[in-house]
Amino acid sequence: MTADPQPPPAPVRGAEAVVLVGGRGVRLRPLTLSAPKPMLPTAGVPFLSHLLSRIRAAGIEHVVLGTSYKSEVFAEHFGDGADLGLEIEYVVEDEPLDTAGAIRNVADRLREPDVLVFNGDILCGVDLPELVRTHRDAAADVTLHLVRVADPRSFGCVPTDADGRVTAFLEKTDDPPVDQINAGCYVFRREVIEDIPAGRPVSVERETFPGLLASGARLQGYVDESYWLDLGTPAAFVRGSADLVRGIAPSDALPGAPGESLLLPGARVDADAVVDGGSTVGAGSVVEAGAAVHGSTLFDAARVAGEAVVERSVLGAGAEVGAGAVLRGAVIGDGARIGAGCELLDGARVWPGVELPPGGVRFSAD
Repeated sequence: MTADPQPPPAPVRGAEAVVLVGGRGVRLRPLTLSAPKPMLPTAGVPFLSHLLSRIRAAGIEHVVLGTSYKSEVFAEHFGDGADLGLEIEYVVEDEPLDTAGAIRNVADRLREPDVLVFNGDILCGVDLPELVRTHRDAAADVTLHLVRVADPRSFGCVPTDADGRVTAFLEKTDDPPVDQINAGCYVFRREVIEDIPAGRPVSVERETFPGLLASGARLQGYVDESYWLDLGTPAAFVRGSADLVRGIAPSDALPGAPGESLLLPGARVDADAVVDGGSTVGAGSVVEAGAAVHGSTLFDAARVAGEAVVERSVLGAGAEVGAGAVLRGAVIGDGARIGAGCELLDGARVWPGVELPPGGVRFSAD
């Protein structure tokens, strides 16, 4: 006897979303020299498309993007959001306002009692309707999505009591008391956002949340075991893209069925080449005979010559990898050329348009 299928979760009503996409993505250079981090091709579409698809699937229709760096790129791509079934508005920061300041900066566009706020570089599978339900059941002022990590020393810790109420915000320490960390997704009561000081930088972690705790406000934690990844580094970006392609990370925006590889229109992979591990081969890109591409992302019009190996790496638009070259954990900027026989390892980065001559150049960032 089989169990009855579970009905889909009820869509979220009375809520809207804010996505913070104003960062410069310094840790992802040189990729972010040409595009903001949330607009980098990730499993075939801009990363932000994956997040917006999950917001829409939860039943939320109004989204405000808090932009700054290369702000025009977002509106050019997504427009008013109608193609996604959304209403998207854009608010530009004239100067950096930090996390809470950026949230306060969009307050005049908000209209619902509850506001989901997302950091625009987090890939996660949190159950958004359940997150909102927890917020409302607890009558919370703010609810934070929290995740458990194996090594929380690199993060601030967020302990909670038996009822899930947040009790403190702790800075990074060598001996963290809990393994729960701030996952970069929140539900705010709109009135709390309106009380954030306007017109100056404000940090949610260092000012807003500690201040709310000190005032006796209810901050609730929602802890789950869903997929979570901060895409702030090249290694994490490549992993996140591969996890999306393979269906490990959730998305309704993947342009194809999950599998070991994703080939975009016009991509050509020779029958004697190997492309696997969740790799994406961008539109018009070429992988020649004998080449191997493992767990990597090739932007549009990239080329990997015969017998080359590309592993856990990113090739920018129009980048070329010469015959027999080996790239492991490398980032290659748009239009760069890697000569035959070169070896780039362990975080090596090549800026746009740079040409490395053939002849066995070996480089490691370590």
